[in-house]
Amino acid sequence: MSIGSGLLAVVLTAAAATSAGAGPPSDLAAVAPTAPAAGPSTPGDRTATGRWAWPLQPRPEVARRFDRPDQPWLPGHRGLDLAATKGQRVLAPTDGQVTWAGVIAGRSVVVVSHDDGLRSTFEPVAASVPVGTVLRRGEAVGAVTSTPGHCAPRTCVHWGVLRGETYLDPLSFVGRARVVLLPLT
Repeated sequence: MSIGSGLLAVVLTAAAATSAGAGPPSDLAAVAPTAPAAGPSTPGDRTATGRWAWPLQPRPEVARRFDRPDQPWLPGHRGLDLAATKGQRVLAPTDGQVTWAGVIAGRSVVVVSHDDGLRSTFEPVAASVPVGTVLRRGEAVGAVTSTPGHCAPRTCVHWGVLRGETYLDPLSFVGRARVVLLPLT
């Protein structure tokens, strides 16, 4: 299991505990909230339904794509790495609520739970709003930190989308999923 997949598994557990009222596990240090960003940003590209947008503006380069593992315990890439700059604002891709923010393995992580039961995870991102804040699509969640991640020496944001414990391809929510053509024979 890669550090990223282990990190997201811990975030998943922490987010579930927090939404159940249990609070984050004791080994996770909370990120001190800062003042919210001034107003919503301009929404990004819309999908066919218009509900999801890119979490970075302008639309970022995808530095590494989603790679679903064959089994949950096998290596893979459970999200997208989006090229970013330190301090860049990270935006809610769709309406939701910040349900967890903290530091895991030295990286700031923010979890946004959406009305449709999906969760977005972002790292390394420091929350700019406190846990419990309800966000509309395009409003600031936080800012990219200077903590080097698995994109080093580049700076990137890892964006994961989960339904329960299943990781989904975030590109499919912004209308940019990979198309695979199969042979006819």
